[in-house]
Amino acid sequence: MKIRFGRPDISRYADRFDLPEADQGLSVTFLGVSTLLVGDGTSAVMTDGFFSRPSLLAVVARRIAPNHARIDAALEHAEVTSLDALVPVHTHFDHAMDSAVVAARTGARLVGGPSAANVGRGGDLPDDRIVRVTHGEQVGCGAFTLTFVESRHCPPDRYPGAINDPVVPPVMASTYRCGEAWSLLLQHTGGRSALIQGSAGFAPGLLSGRSADVVYLGVGQLGLQDEDYIRTYWKETVEAVGARRVILIHWDDFFQPLSKPLRALPYVGDDLDRTMRVIDRLATAQGVSLHFPTLWRREDPWSGL
Repeated sequence: MKIRFGRPDISRYADRFDLPEADQGLSVTFLGVSTLLVGDGTSAVMTDGFFSRPSLLAVVARRIAPNHARIDAALEHAEVTSLDALVPVHTHFDHAMDSAVVAARTGARLVGGPSAANVGRGGDLPDDRIVRVTHGEQVGCGAFTLTFVESRHCPPDRYPGAINDPVVPPVMASTYRCGEAWSLLLQHTGGRSALIQGSAGFAPGLLSGRSADVVYLGVGQLGLQDEDYIRTYWKETVEAVGARRVILIHWDDFFQPLSKPLRALPYVGDDLDRTMRVIDRLATAQGVSLHFPTLWRREDPWSGL
């Protein structure tokens, strides 16, 4: 197969970075890859908490570890001082590598499956700050209720399997096996709801009968799949929960730091343009609005719904 060099130009979608800035109420802040901060001024939860973003060379050739300076800078920029919960959507390095550090910094409970628990233990989180969940379980986190629905990683999963022992960095990236992947349903006491789908995989039928106003839809590697897969993924997530708005995540090149402008993953690892061609047609046909989130900005994805 011929290798395609370069990467999609994210500026061609500039008009999609149009979610309104939130007022002092409920908001979502995009912090790169699948890291989302959801808060209402009193309660706050975060997915992943991945800020170190080591280079491709480091990931391929070296042992990697959380970059405390980058983590602290990101938390300060996002004005995060405390969290009720930190939830890795699965345990690959680009999701869970920093999770224990962020949980420790913010007083959060680390919530996830057995693999996430081993990330926490390796990061010296005490057992009373680690919450293990299973499919269908609900966890109360301040004003939020989180429902964990079993999911899958988008193929190919380069590091499949569970993490069976505590992860004590520095380690090779392959140590961060996928572990348990989740579709995370979030319900706020004010009535707003969201589905956070951190990886472009799905477990057929498991979101059927559930609902969410909006979906934060992971699209990493989705552009490498055939059109039937993309359509099925949309059906099993967006259509399944009846969402009227979709915000795309996990599209940015996570091998460069957040101090630089975000750019799309290169074609060798994904094809965002191909993904957009398919899901834009689906969204238009179904009357679903389609957006990108703006880094660092507190946004209101429920506005107008």
